[in-house]
Amino acid sequence: MATALVTGGGGFLGRYIVEQLVERGDKARILARREYSELSALGVDCRQGDLRDANAVAAAIDGCDVVYHVAALAGVWGARDDFFSINVNGTDNVIDACRRHRIPKLVYTSSPSVVFGMDSMEDADETTPYPNRYYAHYPESKAEAERHLLKANGIDGVATCSLRPHLIWGPRDTHIVPLIADRAKQGKLVRIGDGTNRVDVTYVENAATAHLQAADALTVDGPVGGQAYFIGDSKPVNLWSWINQLLQTLELPAVQRSISYTTARRIGSIMEAAHTILPFLGEPSLTRFLAAQFATSHHFDHSKAARDFRYAPQVDNDEGMRRTAEWYRSADLQAGDINSSG
Repeated sequence: MATALVTGGGGFLGRYIVEQLVERGDKARILARREYSELSALGVDCRQGDLRDANAVAAAIDGCDVVYHVAALAGVWGARDDFFSINVNGTDNVIDACRRHRIPKLVYTSSPSVVFGMDSMEDADETTPYPNRYYAHYPESKAEAERHLLKANGIDGVATCSLRPHLIWGPRDTHIVPLIADRAKQGKLVRIGDGTNRVDVTYVENAATAHLQAADALTVDGPVGGQAYFIGDSKPVNLWSWINQLLQTLELPAVQRSISYTTARRIGSIMEAAHTILPFLGEPSLTRFLAAQFATSHHFDHSKAARDFRYAPQVDNDEGMRRTAEWYRSADLQAGDINSSG
């Protein structure tokens, strides 16, 4: 029976990792910023703390056999210092604590956006380099943290690897599904581009399973140590067809309006400038990065994960849709649930 720490274990992906650990009989511990009574009821050791607090991180990691570093500040807008202090400095604290306490396995949750510039990526593999320029602080900070983590493989006996699941979705999602649903209800959902772009999506239980499989195979000298892996469902989907399928499953109206990618990028650039000059406006509803995410193709080759730790999605798209719709209807989500999440 292993003892596993999941940073951000109360979050969307983190909680699924915790539940799968508990289900197979491991001892689960989380580090999060608030209490999670529902996890405590499962026997999970819940620790409160901030990734930027090196002492809190070290105390949570002490005595573990494996660490899943899932917690991060996500988003397309915000102060650069906030993203780097949490995503980079916080990851450095996790790495340092693992080295100090000789934790043998450290699995990091990264993102395919670490290699995304603004152009389409089709069947890209892990040899794809980091871009010369980023259009949001989140992917830039995640890429820097990933570099630090992969470089740390083997130091003081700590084996590290990085997983890059793309567009995680499913029940209890606090971002993608409720945001799309809420905008559809308000008639504000607009297709960007010509609607032919294909992307990877990752059902949340598939993403969680990949983390456990990677950790089980992870050693300093083995094929997984020091490596990054793209993770996704069995095949890419047409993004806008997938969104309409999701809306139909949720019994919501399909996307009717559209704008060109060029127009969306121009609007995003203008909104970025306006919200930078007038920060009291909050987060812009469209940025250049968001426009690119919704208009371009970005899907990846998963064969490396299949080869090195036998990753294979267990839940297909139709079953994922069914489970997500069941959750959505039972949760009766409203816009306030979206705005207060994360």
